[in-house]
Amino acid sequence: MLEIKNLSYRFGEKQVLSDISLDIADGSFYAVMGANGCGKTTLLRCMDNLLEIPSGTVLLNGKDIKNYSNRQRATQIAYVAQRPLYDVDFSAFEIVLMGRNPYQRHLQNESQHDWDIVEQCMKMTNTWHLRLSTLQHMSGGEMQRVMIARALAQQTPVLLLDEPLANLDIAHQFEILGILSKINREQGKTIVLILHDLNMALQYCPKLILIENQSIAYCGDTAEGLTEENISRVFGVQPKIKEIDGKKQVVFS
Repeated sequence: MLEIKNLSYRFGEKQVLSDISLDIADGSFYAVMGANGCGKTTLLRCMDNLLEIPSGTVLLNGKDIKNYSNRQRATQIAYVAQRPLYDVDFSAFEIVLMGRNPYQRHLQNESQHDWDIVEQCMKMTNTWHLRLSTLQHMSGGEMQRVMIARALAQQTPVLLLDEPLANLDIAHQFEILGILSKINREQGKTIVLILHDLNMALQYCPKLILIENQSIAYCGDTAEGLTEENISRVFGVQPKIKEIDGKKQVVFS
């Protein structure tokens, strides 16, 4: 569904991505991992055409992402930013309802179907009780879950999330990853998300993209890619891989 061919990107004189090529299969669930500043966020933003691509191509269903209109792209890809900011005083319900905008015609009001989808997505992310609250009265974790609910309300086949666990306590981290995993399994939604927790990736994300020095260091099965050697090289730390209760885990002594 998503093909990235020879993608390079730089901010001024700084090279951020260099000759990236990837195939993101339909219905796959990828964790994108790497050291800070390696280009993870830039990669996701290029996938959704949020950054103008100077070199290389991103194809969605075989069509250049640049050739989609904003509305067309919004029915195919939903993007959750790392630090969503809203200066306006919308309620959580209104923010999630914005996810239905790509399906509405000009001057068309939301339907009961749209409202039902919003309620369903807010209940899935445990934010329904916040529906009347504004962002100014939410914690960072609550705001993050509202933005995930908004992305789910878009009902796109592809979901890109930039550090969706940021600002979430450990219980909500497991909850959100459980929700995403269930959606991936039951709906076949393609999910690509940036993570920092190696063991979370092992538990929830079958596929892995490791970025090192602006390039792809590994792309494939997570269990095979998170080796002591790869982790040491990419992150600069020395881990131990152990079997704990029959599951592979990364530990640091």
